[in-house]
Amino acid sequence: MASKVFTFFTFSCFVFLAPFASLSFADSKSNSTSPVSPGTICKSTPDPHFCKTVLPNQTANVYDYGRYTVRKSLSQSRKFLSMIDKYLKQSSTLTNSAIQALEDCRQLAELNMDFLLSSFQTVNNTSKTLSSAKAEDIQTLLSAILTNEQTCLDGLQVTASAWSVRKGLTLPLSNDTKLYSVSLALFTKGWVPKKKQNTTWKPIKRQLGFRNGRLPLEMSSKTQEIYESVSRRKLIQSQGVDEVVAVSDIVTVSQDGSGNFTTINDAISSSPNNSALTNGHFLIYVTAGVYEEYVYIAKNKRNLMMIGDGINQTIITGNRSFVDDNTTFNSATFAVVATGFVAVNITFRNTAGAIKHQAVAVRNGADLSTFYSCSFEAYQDTLYTHSLRQFYRECDIYGTVDFIFGNAAAIFQNCNIYPRLPMSGQYNVITAQGRSDPNQNTGTSIQNCSIRAADELASSNITFQTYLGRPWKNFSRTVYMETFLDGLINPAGWIAWSGDFALSTLYYAEYDNTGPGSNTTNRVSWPTYHVINNDTEAANFTVANFLLADDWLPPTGVPYNGGFT
Repeated sequence: MASKVFTFFTFSCFVFLAPFASLSFADSKSNSTSPVSPGTICKSTPDPHFCKTVLPNQTANVYDYGRYTVRKSLSQSRKFLSMIDKYLKQSSTLTNSAIQALEDCRQLAELNMDFLLSSFQTVNNTSKTLSSAKAEDIQTLLSAILTNEQTCLDGLQVTASAWSVRKGLTLPLSNDTKLYSVSLALFTKGWVPKKKQNTTWKPIKRQLGFRNGRLPLEMSSKTQEIYESVSRRKLIQSQGVDEVVAVSDIVTVSQDGSGNFTTINDAISSSPNNSALTNGHFLIYVTAGVYEEYVYIAKNKRNLMMIGDGINQTIITGNRSFVDDNTTFNSATFAVVATGFVAVNITFRNTAGAIKHQAVAVRNGADLSTFYSCSFEAYQDTLYTHSLRQFYRECDIYGTVDFIFGNAAAIFQNCNIYPRLPMSGQYNVITAQGRSDPNQNTGTSIQNCSIRAADELASSNITFQTYLGRPWKNFSRTVYMETFLDGLINPAGWIAWSGDFALSTLYYAEYDNTGPGSNTTNRVSWPTYHVINNDTEAANFTVANFLLADDWLPPTGVPYNGGFT
């Protein structure tokens, strides 16, 4: 969809007027309870023609239409899951890569059912604009549903041996995606507030529980003291810090057998299911060592906190890759989808190498998740910020091609980003953001970070180009602000994906960056690229506004700046 000179653009549940912004459809809240025809309401959706084929031929208001489409979406998600199961029953006739793509789709379809059920319960109970926090919750879920559909489709499309499966599932996937887009658009129009409730940000650093990237009481050297002093339902306390992090229980993973478990996966299995945050985090302390495990934290393992002995001390490593017959989604060494996950002081690696192309170190599809003082190391597709809301603080990220990619609402704050030495003929791209719908509240914000060449790139005798990002999907959205950009950044800054794909619909921006690579004089001339010159626009991508993080980050104990640094 072509951008227009003046359109409304949605950021974290509020709207402001911005030139050349991607089209959003939450532009009118007037007369929301007045009945209108399907043709009229469908003008508020990205695909009015498809929308009219979905809605019943009768007048209703936006809330009635919205409830109808969310309910229909829930029904369709169940049908699609049944279709996947039908194909999986024929697994003896399928290749391993086809089975893996289907299993990815199944996992994502189950999440979609959960998200749609939660969304329907909300829209079914009210016919008025929601609070900013509640609207953000549901808009996040409906955004993730579209991401999950796209991930399933991507996996099937690149699996050549799954052509028969792809043929049977592509049309249902396409139609369901359009239906989910209608649901998101109507929810945005009816339930999302036109303006966010006023919040006053204060430029203070929250310092709750952890200090200077280390554990309270130096857990790595005083483990027994902590275990003896912290019992069930009590608190971990940090010297000199008044506020605390609540924990429900602590278990230790140690390869020498001195802890409760010798593997991380066994420790995760021991944790309670669907634990409420009011009970505190279930804390897994992983002592120093190299853990050759593929770790998966399922949706029912909510509010886990995993803490290691430090970057390059506690290391979780694997080597799955696309070349070795894995989907990108399933190549991750470490994957998490459980809400409220927190990781501290851990290195995550995928050692497949550049030659194996897509090889993910971490795939994060966990809502309200946080990584603090962690390192992510791979080459292509290092960190898959797949979906939902995520925060990264004081982390190191290494990679080559698209090495921060996905469609979460993700903020990187005070992180070090290190482009590595790519293969011959390649160039480095830091981000490949995957927003595919104008009403998704997703995007990547990189704030007060440092981008410098990794040692292997800095010492190379060959010059490789490095770009800030390229558009993986149509409405790709990425912002760099208050970040140091070293001289390795190509003067154009950004690069196209293929031809003019997404160049009229993406949103890329830079604000108040420094360093030799921050000069915007010779940046790309796309109308959808912006040099932000005012605090008001840039503030939409801060932690407090883009993630509404004041509502959920404090209990993690991770420091953050809600506004500008």
